[in-house]
Amino acid sequence: MRILTDKTAVFIDNGYLSKVLKYDFNEPKLDYRAFSDLLCGSCERFRTYVYDCPPYQSPVPTDSEKKRKSDSDRFFTALDRLPRFEIRYGRLRKTNSNPPFEQKGVDVLLSVDLVRLSSSNKIDKAILVSGDSDFVPAVRVAKDEGVIVELFYSKGQNLSRELYQICDDRFDITRDMIDKCTLK
Repeated sequence: MRILTDKTAVFIDNGYLSKVLKYDFNEPKLDYRAFSDLLCGSCERFRTYVYDCPPYQSPVPTDSEKKRKSDSDRFFTALDRLPRFEIRYGRLRKTNSNPPFEQKGVDVLLSVDLVRLSSSNKIDKAILVSGDSDFVPAVRVAKDEGVIVELFYSKGQNLSRELYQICDDRFDITRDMIDKCTLK
């Protein structure tokens, strides 16, 4: 039997959140800890999981690739130092299409964590920051395990209708939310 403690895990698809921040809010410097705590409200934040890929590096990296990698390393190191934060890394695969890269493994990592935490009764609520339909089966399992699943999304970015419909509660990421969590 589940004892409700309102333990909440935040699952951030950082590729999605980065697009939201860039295209909808002019690239503010987001305080991820404040953002996670804001999303959790009065619930205890069990942990925040951030899913992303390090930038692509060619066999002989260019100066711009080296800079992107250095900036990325600083960003992930700062996140990793935050209390109750876990970074999960996928990988970028070079393609012959536009965009020239695609993330691999990120959706699977997020789905596995969501299902694992839900089925082990470690969380009562899952907060998902994404718009991707690939998470629908994992959300379904979490809900079957009794976990409330909240979706935070942006109206300005691609949003799967199926993901929107399956989540218990849905919230638009607003300018006010971003402003409250922007580093000065």
